[in-house]
Amino acid sequence: MPSFPIDFMDRKPLDKSNELIPAIGIGTWGIRNYLEAERALRRALDIGLRLIDTAEIYGSGKAEELVGKVVKNFKEDVFITTKLPPERFTSRDDAISAARASLRRLGLNSVDLILIHWPHGRIPISRQVRSLEALADGGLCRYIGVSNFMVNDLLEALESTSKYEIVVNQVRYNVYDRAIEKDLLPLCIREGITIQAYTPLGGGAVANDRTLVDIGSKYGKTAVQVALNFLISRPNVVAIPKTERAERVDEFKGALGWRLSDKDLDLIERYFR
Repeated sequence: MPSFPIDFMDRKPLDKSNELIPAIGIGTWGIRNYLEAERALRRALDIGLRLIDTAEIYGSGKAEELVGKVVKNFKEDVFITTKLPPERFTSRDDAISAARASLRRLGLNSVDLILIHWPHGRIPISRQVRSLEALADGGLCRYIGVSNFMVNDLLEALESTSKYEIVVNQVRYNVYDRAIEKDLLPLCIREGITIQAYTPLGGGAVANDRTLVDIGSKYGKTAVQVALNFLISRPNVVAIPKTERAERVDEFKGALGWRLSDKDLDLIERYFR
């Protein structure tokens, strides 16, 4: 039997709120061809993958500008996440200034979710979280969260909140790297925190993985679709693959609307240890 109960939802609840977000969105890290990336993002919006992740440091702000260009006519429908480096959270004023700069690049007055991009060893997490909460207080974001926070850092962040819930922890998660399943994912499930899985395709390695190809053949699906379906079958997990190819976006969409069997989920768990 699989280690976790199967989640059949293609739109997943965000934390304890009633808001649902797509189980698969699109990331914007490491873009090389911005014209092709724009086409891919527009295709994603057209077919309903209306969850986009970006960050201040992606392309030194160019990724946020691209997202702003693409979502200009979709503002009410697209759930947008951006991330700020931890040094932006040394004070409330610094965080507000950085968030406003991100919003200018995005062409928005407010964004759905802002994350601390990674924990900073020399800035107390409690201070970072207080500064993050100031962004929600100021109407610059609707939700707050973190990224790359492992168990101890996440627990400290949870203890540091005063007004708002940590709704997301964005971390690396794919069939090859399942370290979060031991402690972090169970913690997030217990606390009602959504995992946004980045690098869900293992840097592209899953596409030609023979085991995943063979499993996919039983469903008429590709190895990429199997790898994504494995992740979104987990409770509280959404995946944010990145591509600059519009046709690959359609492939991502094909990971929705079905689920791997218990037997195949168990096979993947045992094979990719």
